[in-house]
Amino acid sequence: MKTKFKFLVKQSLNKKIKTKWFLIANLIIGILLIGIFNLDKIINAFGGDFEETESIYVIDKINVYDEFASIFNNNVKVLDMKDFKLERSYQSEEQLSNMLEENDHEMILVIEEDDLNYLNSKIISYDEVSSLTKELISSALTTLKTSIVVKENNYSEEQLLALTSPANVELKVLNPNASSEDNKDMMSISVIMVLILPCFLLITLLVQMIGAEVNDEKTTRSMEIIISNVSPQVHFSSKIAAGVLFVLIQGSLILLYALIAYLIRILLGGSIISLGSSEIFVTIKEMGIFNTLLKGLPLIIILFIFSFLSYAIVSGVLASMTTSVEDFQQLQTPLMIILVLGYYLSLMASTFNGAIFIKVFSYIPMLSFLISPTLFLLGQVSLLELCITTVISGLFTLIIFKYGLRIYKVGILNYSSEKLWKKIFKSIKEK
Repeated sequence: MKTKFKFLVKQSLNKKIKTKWFLIANLIIGILLIGIFNLDKIINAFGGDFEETESIYVIDKINVYDEFASIFNNNVKVLDMKDFKLERSYQSEEQLSNMLEENDHEMILVIEEDDLNYLNSKIISYDEVSSLTKELISSALTTLKTSIVVKENNYSEEQLLALTSPANVELKVLNPNASSEDNKDMMSISVIMVLILPCFLLITLLVQMIGAEVNDEKTTRSMEIIISNVSPQVHFSSKIAAGVLFVLIQGSLILLYALIAYLIRILLGGSIISLGSSEIFVTIKEMGIFNTLLKGLPLIIILFIFSFLSYAIVSGVLASMTTSVEDFQQLQTPLMIILVLGYYLSLMASTFNGAIFIKVFSYIPMLSFLISPTLFLLGQVSLLELCITTVISGLFTLIIFKYGLRIYKVGILNYSSEKLWKKIFKSIKEK
């Protein structure tokens, strides 16, 4: 029996892995990931402007250029997002304006005196100025204006520093387990993107794959030959094992492609910051989520495995009841609804703030793998509760395998939908 099981698993995996489509699909995925991770480098290679230095020519009519440049450069250094080059110009606005027509990465900043507001400014650019650039200039000019006002009133350096420094706000929270809503939302999104979303996509692939394979064997009548040589239990188990192994292999390959893409980016001298994804990992690290993750990681992995098996079992059972791919597409709709429901509940987990409603859903098998890890990492459920969820999911997997196998035995050799449900309910009651 073990030899037949291994043979069927191997055959099923070979049908998926040793094909041109698998190689082509993974080649495309690898290229896409490398391209996404290095998008700015690719655009630069074709004349893009991700790293283009933006030049600002300052026409200073009130002799404050040095102070403005110091403030502006400090702001740019803090943000570390774009390169700017400041240069004081003694040409007229008209002369500089004529020059701008040849380069859209240059602009003119005119700083002049204003009797009412101390200073007035004007930006001249050939093309539209980005909101970031405008905000940086505006912020620097506001600080400069404050400095001018203070100096004209003969304030000391200490008074100037006290006036321009941010107000000190002390936060005292009485609940030691409380955390800000903003942090919770950020944390939840981070967890979903890093942990939940890949599993959601892999289970979707698993459901489609098992259903398509069982349907293919039924429609080609090869199922009759297979079942005459192996028991339905061995055949059913091999489909589940092969399906789970395939998605795990595919997931590992995608992770490998992402790692290669990241290494290529480092070799090209790029920073992950420009992709925007570093904020996720920085947030996770600062909030101590890695320590929490390590505590519950074994249970989370086991929970994921049980969930993969559950979806594989249900998918195989549903596929055995159908006689065409179209029928299976209709029957798998409830599975997709469950997946999407679990995904959105995990997405909104922080807004429920540990309510009984979301905790109840975290115990429900086939939903728990999406919700429970998110709640655990948000601190809304304990390690013990995560353990209970994992045990429930394991028991559920065993139960649906036991009763699903009875339905599978009836369904795989049934090519008519007539009285199918009656046969199914009868098979469930049989021992």
